[in-house]
Amino acid sequence: MNTPANTTPSAPAPSAAAPTVAELEAQEARLTLTRFTHETAWTLGTLLVELARARNAPVAIDIRRGTQQLFHCALPGSTADNDAWIDRKRRVVERYGAASLLVGARCRAKGTTFEESSRLDPDRYAAHGGSFPLTVEGAGIIGTVTVSGLPQVEDHALVVEALEKLRG
Repeated sequence: MNTPANTTPSAPAPSAAAPTVAELEAQEARLTLTRFTHETAWTLGTLLVELARARNAPVAIDIRRGTQQLFHCALPGSTADNDAWIDRKRRVVERYGAASLLVGARCRAKGTTFEESSRLDPDRYAAHGGSFPLTVEGAGIIGTVTVSGLPQVEDHALVVEALEKLRG
């Protein structure tokens, strides 16, 4: 890109608008599952892989029930850094009981950042989109589904799309 001396190019436009806190909370309420088994994890994971491959998305995908990893896939173009991001985003969901994008959005709505308000180690926690709680009716949050490799709003949207398809 050619830019005149002493100027900087403008930041690229975001690829997707960030949902509001209310929209994110509504997604979580709507995407409660009736049950979650190893087979459900496989179905959700393969659905995410299919969606990502159709878009040539260089993502890593992780699904856990409690501390047990039930599904993991790293598609071409993803790196070990994506696995580190998965861990950081997943820890936010486990600690706060809400989607990682929602936790960050709640902080921004209060005029602060997650890093400032949580005072947690940013090498271990990241309130960036892409990790979503797996909530089962009558049981509460039983695990997480996480995607990393796209801009945070797109990571989140991919997970939501797959959960919506899973629910039918």
